[in-house]
Amino acid sequence: MKASKVTIHTLQKMKERGEKIAMLTAYDATFARLLDEAGADVLLVGDSLGMVVQGHDTTLPVTLDEIAYHCRAVVRGTRRAHVVGDMPFMSYQASYEQGVTNAGKLMKEGACHSVKLEGGAVHAELVHRLVAAGIPVMGHIGLTPQSYHQLGGFKVQGRDVGGRERLLSDARTLEEAGVYSIVLEAIPADIAREITESVAVPTIGIGAGTKCDGQVLVSYDALGMDESFKPRFVRRYETLGAKIKEAVAHYVADVRAGAFPSDAESFSVAENKATPSTMDAPYSSAGKK
Repeated sequence: MKASKVTIHTLQKMKERGEKIAMLTAYDATFARLLDEAGADVLLVGDSLGMVVQGHDTTLPVTLDEIAYHCRAVVRGTRRAHVVGDMPFMSYQASYEQGVTNAGKLMKEGACHSVKLEGGAVHAELVHRLVAAGIPVMGHIGLTPQSYHQLGGFKVQGRDVGGRERLLSDARTLEEAGVYSIVLEAIPADIAREITESVAVPTIGIGAGTKCDGQVLVSYDALGMDESFKPRFVRRYETLGAKIKEAVAHYVADVRAGAFPSDAESFSVAENKATPSTMDAPYSSAGKK
């Protein structure tokens, strides 16, 4: 039986039922297919790709065209999950017109189902305009990585004087502006709980405690792709980094020893041409529906 497509209305009903939302990042069709088949509700094509895919120190260099490119790949690999495209740094901050135009471009060219933008009350009017244009918006408050230099690094937010009131105000203002969900990143758990209880839209936590309506992790972090990176809020569900290196080392050893390929993995002129070979099968199932 085909699973029902997750929409913004599905996520709202999940909050109302007290059912937790599972969200992960994805950047390509193969990963998207695996995460989707495993039951992830939301796939975020995050500007985190600048760090985990492109190798930058921050998310700032990522462009709108790059996000759109990765969104197209993720959507092609997805059947059920809701796909969110991240609005990258300076794709919406200069003006309302810039924000609406670029969000529309991301929806059209990236084929994503909604967009996410960082920042609180300062972007409420833009959120209002995007929603009025038919573009669903996910908000993002707390630690906002695009403000890395202004914040002085990747630091927990809301611990300063007035921090709680500021975060609560941002969340309520974004809700009033029309967001369908809000990411709460790196804020004290008690503040995240209060925000979750005070807004009607789902909250998605990352480093924000247990009381959010859902959780999100960068998939590369959850799967242990980088053994040197282990912030407090990440739980490694696998150590793929080590396993990939082990598998590749095995392959390298086989090639150098002449053990790969074997005769069974090679072709022969003497083979019966009427007998289909494995070459008749597609090289990869990535992106197949």
